[in-house]
Amino acid sequence: MRLYHFNGSTTCRPVEMFAAEAGITLDLVPVDLMTGEHVGPGYTAKNPTQQVPTLEDGDFLLTENAAILRYLATLADSPAYPKDPKARARVDEQLDWFNTGFSREFCYGAMYPRILPYLAFPDPAVQAAVEARCTEKGSRFMRILNDSMLKDPGPFLGGAEPNLADYMGVAYATLGEMARFDYSPYPRVQRWIAAMKARPGWKAGHAGWEGWRDHVLSQVAA
Repeated sequence: MRLYHFNGSTTCRPVEMFAAEAGITLDLVPVDLMTGEHVGPGYTAKNPTQQVPTLEDGDFLLTENAAILRYLATLADSPAYPKDPKARARVDEQLDWFNTGFSREFCYGAMYPRILPYLAFPDPAVQAAVEARCTEKGSRFMRILNDSMLKDPGPFLGGAEPNLADYMGVAYATLGEMARFDYSPYPRVQRWIAAMKARPGWKAGHAGWEGWRDHVLSQVAA
């Protein structure tokens, strides 16, 4: 199987980490977002949305990271995507939660414009108003994650072991590290992130992003 990816991409990281821990070998095919390779005809033919990741299994293509996670977990018969209908529905609910409101408000609304200025509105006043709104809403989603979704003793959404939503969610939540987001009001989130970083597949999924994060933070410090 091939995974078309961009090294360090927030949407690719969950797939790469999960595959490493599930023992699934993926042939990683780089897609250079910086040069616009993703909008070229070759990649667009595989993924009309022109985004990463894309999974290619023979003539079968998947272009959404949540669907890719579910597919790989099913192939591997992984307990991270349980077979019990209610337990599986809970994982699906958590995946959808991260991929909708959390991603919209925390990632794209509040964090990305700080990390990638070209994503900001050209009018500074408009951007400031949008960022203030999204920061407030993003913090609300972080409180929900901390207070309602992560339970004691945890440390994962799945309890003692991570489920698919843990792999997705931690990639989205750690995006705040690149913008110096203050995690201190969210102790369960801090514990959860630390537990995921201690997993054996963390480096396989996140090493490229960690390098990018450190570079961004060093530029800000400079």
